[in-house]
Amino acid sequence: MDNNNFKKKSKLNLFKKMNKKKINEIIKIFKKKNPIPKTELNYKTPFELLIALILSAKSKDIQVNKITKKLWNTTNTPKKILKLGKKKLKKQIKSLGLFNNKTKNIIKTCEIIINKHKNKIPNNRKELEKLPGIGRKSSNIILNILYNKNTIAVDTHVFRICNRTKIVTGNTTIKIEKKLIKIIPKKFKKNIHNWLVLHGRYICKAKKPLCNSCKISKLCEYKSKNYF
Repeated sequence: MDNNNFKKKSKLNLFKKMNKKKINEIIKIFKKKNPIPKTELNYKTPFELLIALILSAKSKDIQVNKITKKLWNTTNTPKKILKLGKKKLKKQIKSLGLFNNKTKNIIKTCEIIINKHKNKIPNNRKELEKLPGIGRKSSNIILNILYNKNTIAVDTHVFRICNRTKIVTGNTTIKIEKKLIKIIPKKFKKNIHNWLVLHGRYICKAKKPLCNSCKISKLCEYKSKNYF
C-alpha cells in the first residue's frame, strides 16, 4: 500500500471511529430522555398499524389519530372495511390529504390480506411492498415493530437529522438507511427511528430548529443553527 492510500485509509478509520462515538453519545442522550420511544400513531393490532401507516402518507399523525379513533371502534379488520365499502370509507377519511388514493389502497390491501395472506400481515419486505400504499419506509416500520427485524425506516425527519448532525450523510433516503444499518449498534436498531422522528418533529424542525432546546446541539454539525 502506497503512502497516499495509507493516509486515506487512516483518515477513513478515524472518521468512522469518531462517528461511532458521536452516535453512541446521541443515543445515550435520547435513551435517558425517552428509554422506550414509540410511534405516535394509535393502534392496537398489526392490521390497525398497517392501515394507520397507509393513512399517514402526507398527513400528520395527530390527524390520522383523529380518523382512526372513530374507525377502530367499528371498522378495524379487513372484512369490516370491505363491508363498509369504498364510498363510506372515503367519507370517513376525507379530511386527510390524498384520501381518494388512500381509499383505493386500503380497499385493495384488505382484499390482498384476506385472499392471499389469510388475514395476516406479511412478515417480509417483498410481500409488504406489494400492498398498495406500503413503500419501503412503511415496510421497515412494520418489520421493526411487529416482527422485531433490524430495519431502520428513514423519513424526512430521520433524513434531515442525519445530514445535519452528520451521523451519516447522503442525498437519498436509501443511502441514509444503508449507512445507518451499518453503523447503529444492533441493540439500538429497534428504537433509533422513533428517537430521530420525535426529535425531528419537536426539536430539529425543518424551517426553524429549536437549537436552544436541543440536547444534542453540541454534537450537531449543522451550519445554520437557530438560537433565537
